Amino acid sequence: MKIDKHNIGLGCQPFIIAEMSGNHNQSLERALEIVEAAAKSGAHALKIQTYTPDTMTLNLDEREFHISDPKSLWAGTSLYKLYGEAYTPWEWHKPIFDRAKELGMIAFSTPFDDSAVDFLETLNVPCYKIASFENTDLPLIRRVAATGKPLIISTGMATLAELDETVRAVREAGCKDLILLKCTSTYPATPENTNISTIPHMREMFSCEIGLSDHTMGVGVSVASVALGATVIEKHFTLNRADGGVDSTFSMEPAEMEQLVIETERAWKALGKISYGPTEAEKKSLQYKRTLYVVKDLKSGDVLTATNVKAIRPGLGLPPKYMNIVLGMRVTSNIEKGTPVAWHILKNNE
Repeated sequence: MKIDKHNIGLGCQPFIIAEMSGNHNQSLERALEIVEAAAKSGAHALKIQTYTPDTMTLNLDEREFHISDPKSLWAGTSLYKLYGEAYTPWEWHKPIFDRAKELGMIAFSTPFDDSAVDFLETLNVPCYKIASFENTDLPLIRRVAATGKPLIISTGMATLAELDETVRAVREAGCKDLILLKCTSTYPATPENTNISTIPHMREMFSCEIGLSDHTMGVGVSVASVALGATVIEKHFTLNRADGGVDSTFSMEPAEMEQLVIETERAWKALGKISYGPTEAEKKSLQYKRTLYVVKDLKSGDVLTATNVKAIRPGLGLPPKYMNIVLGMRVTSNIEKGTPVAWHILKNNE
């Protein structure tokens, strides 16, 4: 499949998405610096999120609207305040998208309600993303799918039955280009609960491109996912984790993003195809394989023994598998030490 000018699939370099989220820290200048750093790092796409606090939740700081889990990165605040801190003002979208395009990246967003979709359509985004927490919001998904543009959906927390409903809704609404991202909705996630073995199963079940929305630290999980068939990798991105921000703790810095691009491409190139025997590049190395050599000077008629024939490098003699056959045979002429054993210098012991 294709998003804008980028081909996505098993035969293509992994498509890397830098997710800005709320790491702009309420500064458009910083947001544009993040765009520039993402492009310099080699990311293929820059993604933001399109919502306001009022399109996400209610302005309450009690009960389930208050984040009370002490293990949460956002403990002690309300959902409304968190989204107010993290959201990207809608008037910033065009300058962010324009800068990304100028630098050769695809720029798109995650909408969270119909008003966001309507707004993003005015900016002519090339594709859409649905977040894990909205992957069962079928009315929203149908609205986005109805644009006919490629759709990327994170699958965090979704059961197989829920994903089946979601994929059916996408296709029935007219979207032909779907990418599902294996995702673990913890922040950060650990390798142990990422379960990327699900990736090939998802490809088989839903017959679409599969990627990874990776909340783990480092590049190891993403690289491994490419080996399992992931064709898209999404990672949260910031200039410097020490600068803080709602998502900074589990976001990549520029040098790490650069490594992600490099190492996922290496993993993809290494997949190759099922292959046995020497590759074209290995053929010159065949001469250094271990083979049978005469290791002492011999006179015509001398018998080959374990003391005058050895399996050594390089590889111009008979393969070592013939050792037991040639032992006891005689040489047909004087042979110098260092001569490769070959059938034409031997005769059976008579």
